[in-house]
Amino acid sequence: MNQLQLPAPTPEALLASQTLCQHIAEQIDAAGGWISFADFMRHAMYTPGLGYYSGGATKFGGAGDFVTAPEISPLFGGSVAATVAHVLAETGGQVLEIGAGTGQLAAQILAELERRNALPEHYAILELSGQLRERQRQTLHTLVPHLAAKVLWLDELPSDFVGVMLGNEVLDAMPCELVQYAAENNSDGEWQQRGVSVGQNGFAMQNRPLTDAKLLAACAPLPQIPLYTTEIHLEAQGFIAALATSLKLGMILLIDYGFPANEYYHPERSMGTLIGHYRHHTIHEPFFYPGLTDLTCHVDFTAMYTAADLHGLSLEGYTPQASFLLDAGILQLAEQLPTSSLAYMKNAAAIQKLTTHAEMGEIFKVIAFSKALTGDTAPGLRGRDRSGEL
Repeated sequence: MNQLQLPAPTPEALLASQTLCQHIAEQIDAAGGWISFADFMRHAMYTPGLGYYSGGATKFGGAGDFVTAPEISPLFGGSVAATVAHVLAETGGQVLEIGAGTGQLAAQILAELERRNALPEHYAILELSGQLRERQRQTLHTLVPHLAAKVLWLDELPSDFVGVMLGNEVLDAMPCELVQYAAENNSDGEWQQRGVSVGQNGFAMQNRPLTDAKLLAACAPLPQIPLYTTEIHLEAQGFIAALATSLKLGMILLIDYGFPANEYYHPERSMGTLIGHYRHHTIHEPFFYPGLTDLTCHVDFTAMYTAADLHGLSLEGYTPQASFLLDAGILQLAEQLPTSSLAYMKNAAAIQKLTTHAEMGEIFKVIAFSKALTGDTAPGLRGRDRSGEL
């Protein structure tokens, strides 16, 4: 069998990865020879100037490591805009997108809101990467130059926000804790926390006894199967709590891939969901070119719901992406295109990818929380409701 040949990084990219590895190794040494996997992932993804999301490498699209829904079709953002417009009509608020990627989704939403005569005063983006901010500016000035002035960038969540908070594939990029059930020959064992040390051949996984009370509580209902390994999303839960504190009136709309807890922690999913993305290849080695490989894990939507409920948010809906897009009117948007045009044919194929069970339609979910909303259910959330599975 031929071994898969992955594209080699450029000399500049390789040097950046090696520099990041040295930085992480120093952090491990300073911590006594071991850091949690969540801390390793945080360094690998977000170290200023070197991390995956804070360095200069291309992440999105054909030249990057993966393709997100807004890059597949502008009809995606147009459909999301239907939900946004509904909430803005009730609240009179603004839009805040968290982690806006290339800026494609922002441009698509602004264009559709303009068509609906529903533009807010401002469209804010919370983006910590300077490189991505610049790419977002370029995208907006290219696609919607007359609306680019409406966009402003934030360094932190605002207080008493009114309107719609939006995040597309944000939760999956947050550092996650790894845990493993250590037992021999099916005898009684214990949950251990997976972390990273430095060995003769570089970074290596190393377990330590689990002492954190939150992690221990999260592990209590999980399958006690020897070497069962999975992720716990403490940072993402904290992010939901922060959004709840920031929101005064409106909706939080999150789109990502994942499962409810009973599917996420199924006994057969014994190796967890952590993977890497490198130049459109799936990587199962978390130490593969740190800083050049996207590390990600699926979202435990039950944990997100529990965190939201604990911090005073109401659940507006939880539905597969396919149901969301169809209810939000993606087919109606496509019908506005000339049926003989190349754009129509491209978008027809894109709708197939975005909505079919075998592609993105089922694995991606949309979850929406609200605070103080009293109006009708927003478009996108009136279709196949799976809230009962949470």
